[in-house]
Amino acid sequence: MFYQRTIAKKVDVTGIGIHSGKKVTMTLHPAEADYGIQFKRTDIPNAEVLKATAQTVGATENNTTIGSGMNAVHTVEHLLSVLYGLGINNVFIEIDGPEVPIMDGSGASFVFLLKETGIATLNKSKEFLVVLEPVKVEVGDKWAMIEPSSRLVIDSTIVFQHPIIKTQRKVFEFTCENYISEISRARTFGMLRDVDMLKRKGLAKGGSLDNAVVLDDFKVMNQDGLRFNDEFIRHKILDTVGDISLLGYEIAGKITTFKSGHNLHNLLCRKLLETEGAYQVVSASALEKEAIQAFELPRALSSSFH
Repeated sequence: MFYQRTIAKKVDVTGIGIHSGKKVTMTLHPAEADYGIQFKRTDIPNAEVLKATAQTVGATENNTTIGSGMNAVHTVEHLLSVLYGLGINNVFIEIDGPEVPIMDGSGASFVFLLKETGIATLNKSKEFLVVLEPVKVEVGDKWAMIEPSSRLVIDSTIVFQHPIIKTQRKVFEFTCENYISEISRARTFGMLRDVDMLKRKGLAKGGSLDNAVVLDDFKVMNQDGLRFNDEFIRHKILDTVGDISLLGYEIAGKITTFKSGHNLHNLLCRKLLETEGAYQVVSASALEKEAIQAFELPRALSSSFH
C-alpha cells in the first residue's frame, strides 16, 4: 500500500473512439517509479510523449484531452480514472489513433484488463497531495471545490431537466474496493436530442447503445436499462476521479462539485497547484493510516495481482 505501482506486463486493447468513431489499438507498458502516466501517438512520426498532468490538458468539451493540435489524445478520463482507482501510478501508453477506446462506456473493461494483466509493486514510496486550504472555482451556476480531508472524498451533485435523472447527489469515500464495486461500472450517458448537435461538432461519431446510456425525452433507450438507479451521478464521480488524478499524486482532500464537468475539474486542479500554501506533497509513510489503507486492493482481486 505504501509503494508505487505499475502493471506486471504489457497489454494491448482495441476499441472504438466514442467521439472520433475510429478504431484504435492501445498498448500499455510497465514503467519505472516516478514515471507517471504518459501517452505516445504511434501514428504520428516523431510525436512527443505526452505526460498526463493538469497542465497538459487541452480541450475539455465532452471529454478530457491531453495535448493539442495533431499530437493529442482525447477521452483519457475513463482510463485515468481506473488507473487511479487501482492505485497504479506509472504506465507508458502507446496509441495508434486520436482517442482512448470507449469500450462499454464505463471503466469496467479496463478494470478487467488490468486484473488479468496484474499489478507490480515498485520499490519507491507513494506520495500524496494533502490539501491544506480550500480552493474553489465557479463558472456561472456551476462550481467545484477542494478542501482538507484525511482521505479522498467526492461529494457530487448533478441537475438535469429529465424525468429519469432530475437532481442526483452522491458522497463517495474512496477506496480501491469501493471504486471497483460502486463506480467503475457506471457508463457515460447522453440525450438522443443532442446527438445531431454533437455530430455537427465532430463529436459522438462512435457513440451507440453499446457504449453509452442514451435517453430520449422520457426514458432510457438501452434494452437492459441502468446498472444502478443512480448510474448517472456514479459516472460523474468516475469522470471526476479521472480528471483529478491529473494532479499527479494520490489525494487527501474532499472534492465537492455542483453541475461540474471536465473543464471545471481542470480549472480546479490548475488553481490548486497555483495557490501557494493550499497543498503539500508528502510521502505515504508520513500520512495517516486510513488514507493509505484506501489503496489496499480487494481480497477477491489480490490473488490476481503481483
